[in-house]
Amino acid sequence: MRRSEFLRAVDDEFGGRADSLVHDLILGSLGRTAREALDAGVPPRDIWVALCDEADVPPTRRYGVGRLEPRER
Repeated sequence: MRRSEFLRAVDDEFGGRADSLVHDLILGSLGRTAREALDAGVPPRDIWVALCDEADVPPTRRYGVGRLEPRER
């Protein structure tokens, strides 16, 4: 997951709350906000999983969110 895919996934999942969650919510497993984690070089996929865990996003909505197009197999 790229940074741009992470940001798109957050927007898609959380809508109007996305910016607030990225900047203000401390992710327990990372000990910092998503923005701080991105700036520190934490992989965006790890941040996405931590954010989903913290916000109780069902597993069915976690995979592939943020991608422009489905991955070809």
